[in-house]
Amino acid sequence: MKRLVTGTAALGAATLGYAVGIERRHWTLRTAQLPVLSEGARPIKILHISDLHMLPGQESKQRWVAALDRLEPDLVVNTGDNLAHRRAVPAVLRSLGPLLSRPGVFIFGSNDYYAPKPKNPARYLLPKARKKRIHGRHLPWRDLRAAFIERGWHDLTHVRRTLTVGGQRIFAAGVDDPHLHRDRYVDISGYADPDAVLRLGITHSPEPRVLDPFASDGYDLVLAGHTHGGQLRIPGVGALVTNCELDRSRARGVSRWGADMWVHVSAGLGTSPYAPARFACPPEASLLTLVPRDSGGAAPRKTTRRKAHSDVR
Repeated sequence: MKRLVTGTAALGAATLGYAVGIERRHWTLRTAQLPVLSEGARPIKILHISDLHMLPGQESKQRWVAALDRLEPDLVVNTGDNLAHRRAVPAVLRSLGPLLSRPGVFIFGSNDYYAPKPKNPARYLLPKARKKRIHGRHLPWRDLRAAFIERGWHDLTHVRRTLTVGGQRIFAAGVDDPHLHRDRYVDISGYADPDAVLRLGITHSPEPRVLDPFASDGYDLVLAGHTHGGQLRIPGVGALVTNCELDRSRARGVSRWGADMWVHVSAGLGTSPYAPARFACPPEASLLTLVPRDSGGAAPRKTTRRKAHSDVR
């Protein structure tokens, strides 16, 4: 019995050490091909970035994200939770620097508005406890928004907008963070532009109450973050929680929502500084290659490339 207890404790310590010391800095690029464009449209590459949860000293994360510019995306989509510290705005701008010169759209999440606070991890397993919001101090989201807009990115918070990307017309709209109940879909309701090659929706938290009206209004694709992919996943089981009303099977990656809409949920690139661990769920950005619906393929093609770096945190 003593050996069993000792072995279990050692295994637990090793798992925790891996989750905190290795996997949470194992930066990953997830790729997928989605048949969502109008017939005859040219392929469009979207770089989806979410949940940076940036701290000022996270230099390897900044370098890795900046290097994503070499992928030459046609459009960058940022679905929020960029900040984890009130002095992290410069770090976020350094990491996104080259990408800010490309067409981009964004909305914000709860950890753009409020700093994280220590929480009991067990509360995420209890539905009633999850609904009780614990906010930290206000973060300088207005400074970040001003910098994004100054560089040419579009704030899609409760906005419907037509963009020209690579000479093709994209219709896009977004909502404020449903996790904080700041979403007002009514502000963007109405059928999406049928003449656009792509009808794109974005939200931070992929709440079904938001996904349903996007689908009803004729959107082809919705991008979201927030879930961290579950953050701690059990091999063969998957995510234990999504921290929202989305079912666990959709905690990360691509899935269908209804008959005509796709949803992509990013597992994100960061964690709360008070829960700095990932297991079977490395931090990720996603390169989505969008192709015409008539190109065939009932399911997306997905591959993953990984590159690990050391970090100061």
